[in-house]
Amino acid sequence: MKRREAILGFIGTGVGLIGLTIGYKWWELSRSPDLHFLETNVELIDDLAETIIPATDSPGAKDARTGDFIVKMVRDCTPRHEQNLFIDGLKDLRNRCMHQYHRPYAQCSTEEKQSILHEFERRGQPLQGTAGKVELRLTGRSFFTLLKSYTVQGYCTSQIGATRGLAYQYVPGSYQGCIPLTPGQRTWATN
Repeated sequence: MKRREAILGFIGTGVGLIGLTIGYKWWELSRSPDLHFLETNVELIDDLAETIIPATDSPGAKDARTGDFIVKMVRDCTPRHEQNLFIDGLKDLRNRCMHQYHRPYAQCSTEEKQSILHEFERRGQPLQGTAGKVELRLTGRSFFTLLKSYTVQGYCTSQIGATRGLAYQYVPGSYQGCIPLTPGQRTWATN
């Protein structure tokens, strides 16, 4: 009888710990997001976006002011659990830079910035197969996935990005389904 009670006690403790872990994770994702932190770190988000789309012969993401776009998208158009993931990822990135390189992200070298973002990209990879689909459904997109998606969207829809970073034709004319590309031709050409 005592063995049965001990086994039931171990099982009950295990189930309780799993329930507490799931409950804490749910609370962590559904709490009210720290939007003030997000809005006060536009410069950091601009620097992150500039690392993803750097300025070369065409303007970079910072020139297109994608930081403001990303803040607006996270604040107004992103579900609450993904807002929390993004803000927590931003805080984690700041702390990681200070811990690993002993300086803020903006003062890191290009190689250090790329290294940090590669680490966050690797951490944000979903699981394979059905488990990954369930994880994506329950927790949402990762910090880096949101950052990269909103950076590209903000850059490509900005005036600077659309006119100077990409090939742009104001009045495109008729639709042509298959056009051969020439070497060096920019993306998003409409003629």
